[in-house]
Amino acid sequence: MTTVYLNDQLLPLAEARLSPLDRGFLYGDAVYEVIRCYGGVPFRLEGHMARLAYSLGEMRIAASASALREVPARLVAANRLGAGQALVYLQVSRGAPAVRQHAFPPPDVPPTVFGYAWAFAPRPEWTTPGLTVILVPDVRWSRCDIKVTSLIPNAMGHQRALEGGAHEALFVRDGVVLEGTLSSLFAVVAGEVRTAPLSNYVLPSITRAAVLELCRDAGIPVREAPIFEHELSRAEELFVASTVHEIAPIRAVDGRALPVAQPVTRRLMGLLTELIARETRA
Repeated sequence: MTTVYLNDQLLPLAEARLSPLDRGFLYGDAVYEVIRCYGGVPFRLEGHMARLAYSLGEMRIAASASALREVPARLVAANRLGAGQALVYLQVSRGAPAVRQHAFPPPDVPPTVFGYAWAFAPRPEWTTPGLTVILVPDVRWSRCDIKVTSLIPNAMGHQRALEGGAHEALFVRDGVVLEGTLSSLFAVVAGEVRTAPLSNYVLPSITRAAVLELCRDAGIPVREAPIFEHELSRAEELFVASTVHEIAPIRAVDGRALPVAQPVTRRLMGLLTELIARETRA
């Protein structure tokens, strides 16, 4: 039976109850994190907690990210997921006031905190032969740096990719390819790894930061600079990075095949695997 976390309690999923007036349900007025655990150990937990604190602060939700630091480990243990890989989802909403209204609830309305964990195994085709992606217009709101639960443009873009036989969709705004619906985008152009610089249109991905760190430590040329749509045709390699994918090569964009050789991407995949093993060694 799945055990979840709800407002300081661990309880069976079937017994978890949320008010229909919760603002996460009514407005998508909530923030979240997804954390990957290896052998029961969360990868880059401090980074996830720092990003959660940032999202809470920007959304003015009165909750403490640091108070949730132990929740991933508790959920993994309660669900007996420590032997393999698992994903942990944490969500904090603005709570459930007595009356639905656009204005924030009174200060005495507590946030709603929910978390759950499940066993996870990456799909082999993500890495061999790699992902196929499509380009979609970026119709998201202008605060993509906040990890909010209101993900309709992401969900619609991702569904469009799946229905077109692809794995992921990449958002394009004003000719710049920013990121995927659930991943960061990297390009290798003239031997240099490039990813869009952080802005209000780019999520500060934990895995993105790890890839930049790995490039700099390994002496791989890297730069945070825009990736223009017209440059995709001359990119030597493209790959995505995320908590779910780790690093996954892209083999085709809008049906156009990319070069089969992916030496930089494959090297970074190996370096990330080593980094994860070092940092999650129990």
